[in-house]
Amino acid sequence: MYYFIVNPDAGGGRSGKAWKKLERQLNHLRIEYQAFLTGKPGDAMAEAVRLTKGCREPRVIITVGGDGTMNEVLDGLDFCGPVTLGYIPTGLGNDLARSLKLPRRPSRCLKKILNPRYHKLLDYGVMCYGERMEHRRFLVSAGIGLDGAACQELADPKWRQALGGLGKLCCGVVGVKQLMLACPVKGHLLLDGAQKVELNHIYFISVHIQPFEGGGFKFAPSADPCDGRLTLCVVHHSAKVRLIPFFISSLMGHQKKYRGVRCYNCQEVEICLDHSMPLHADGESCGCQQEVQFRCIPGKVRMIV
Repeated sequence: MYYFIVNPDAGGGRSGKAWKKLERQLNHLRIEYQAFLTGKPGDAMAEAVRLTKGCREPRVIITVGGDGTMNEVLDGLDFCGPVTLGYIPTGLGNDLARSLKLPRRPSRCLKKILNPRYHKLLDYGVMCYGERMEHRRFLVSAGIGLDGAACQELADPKWRQALGGLGKLCCGVVGVKQLMLACPVKGHLLLDGAQKVELNHIYFISVHIQPFEGGGFKFAPSADPCDGRLTLCVVHHSAKVRLIPFFISSLMGHQKKYRGVRCYNCQEVEICLDHSMPLHADGESCGCQQEVQFRCIPGKVRMIV
């Protein structure tokens, strides 16, 4: 039995059209499956809870949607029994699919899931934030600052409608706008509870399980989703215009060193800023925060690749 969690609104409605084709393919192959279509934020997480909470039987759960839908599914999983995940990317950014080198066509992804040759045990991250110490999992990346602000703005459906669901264009336009508006802050990192790093002129700090973020920006080229560690990309500079080559290079997937860009590897990190900045997990906005903690949970997610 395959369990599909489908976000028909992902990718500006493209996901719903893709699912109709996938249904025909499943029925033609006489595959036994159940499908749940989300209607609002939080539905995918609730369905993942329902499918896995207290269940010790094997489950194969396939997400059809974008990175945000996959984030909700991950956030709702109960790992008390064997759970295998599949992913059919139909969103705007699709950074998880890009990092895992999944096929672009939904039909090819489905074929790979139904005839799996490889599985990977992936790490995932957990962040803790806010006065109530809320927890949120992430499978691709999380971040605070400019990237979080871009995610907040991209949550407005007007952007997706205006740009016709063009992921990179949408993310790029909003990213440039947020860079122009961004005001840097001071702060510090505490890496693995031992190494403290003081920083000025911080524009954003992204925390990665996978190399890509924001619809194709390769901010953490050395990130390995199976090494049990987080990769941090810290962007800070006294002149924001000097950061433009870094963004262009990251979008092109190049691996270069730039002044004002530092990378760190750790199992956990605490970030403290002197002012609140927007926070996101896998592109999903988590409000504005001043302090946030991240840690890596190694090898817990069994994914069909």
